[in-house]
Amino acid sequence: MSRIHAQLEMEPIYGFFYGICRLAHQMFFRGDVAGLANLPGAGGYIVAANHASHLDPPMVGQFLPRQVSFFARKTLWKPGVAAWWLDAVGTIPVDRDGGASLDAIKRVLQALARGKVVIVFPEGTRSPDGEPRPPKPGVGLLACKAHVPVVPARVFGSFEAFGRDGRLRLGSPVSVTYGRPLPPEEFDHPEDGKERYARTASRIMEAITRLEAPPVRVI
Repeated sequence: MSRIHAQLEMEPIYGFFYGICRLAHQMFFRGDVAGLANLPGAGGYIVAANHASHLDPPMVGQFLPRQVSFFARKTLWKPGVAAWWLDAVGTIPVDRDGGASLDAIKRVLQALARGKVVIVFPEGTRSPDGEPRPPKPGVGLLACKAHVPVVPARVFGSFEAFGRDGRLRLGSPVSVTYGRPLPPEEFDHPEDGKERYARTASRIMEAITRLEAPPVRVI
């Protein structure tokens, strides 16, 4: 499916910002992308990525040829434009520590059952130094309950482009690699008992950290 065709099938507000994000990436953060062939063509799935910058959600989502749902800290729902925009693009609120309410989990499971795509960040919050951090067990719970494939993804360069210091460095390249989908039986081991969700989250995070940056194109 072409990018333009995919954008036309998205909800208008989401499709508009999808196009803006792709344009901004091409203009200010032009990097490379690898592993697009790994993305399932149909059915619900989870994309799990590392988190080092506010740029990560749009960077991961802009290459997916389908409308997706994101998680965001519920403290971001402030009166005004911010709350309107978060609701308009289908963002799901979670606690700051990465936990999700029963209502949020229910919404995600329903979306996945309808064949939708959900992007999650197992670390729960942005890394303070750009390096991957230990994952929160809540992501493991979600993956086990959903019982859908999980596509690991890794963003490269976002911390350098817009890190914790709040400085936006235009022209700093940001790239994304998508790994092969992990089937539920690969990350979910019920025999783990009480550690089931924590170990599931760790397996997913390990798949993310194993991904390598896209090869540099020679022009």
